[in-house]
Amino acid sequence: MKKKLAKIKYLPNNFEIVEKGDHVICAISGKTIQLEDLNYWNVELQEAYHSYVEAQQKREQS
Repeated sequence: MKKKLAKIKYLPNNFEIVEKGDHVICAISGKTIQLEDLNYWNVELQEAYHSYVEAQQKREQS
């Protein structure tokens, strides 16, 4: 399964794959995040972030 956008349900300490794929898109930078590298997300907003930098930017915007 290459280059297919996954649909994810973000949970407090994990995530659930709703539709199979190999990556998601960062809500701030638009960068591709491979699922095995996905470490930062917001459960309330159901958004993924490429790194702590983008996650912090989102927190500062709120």
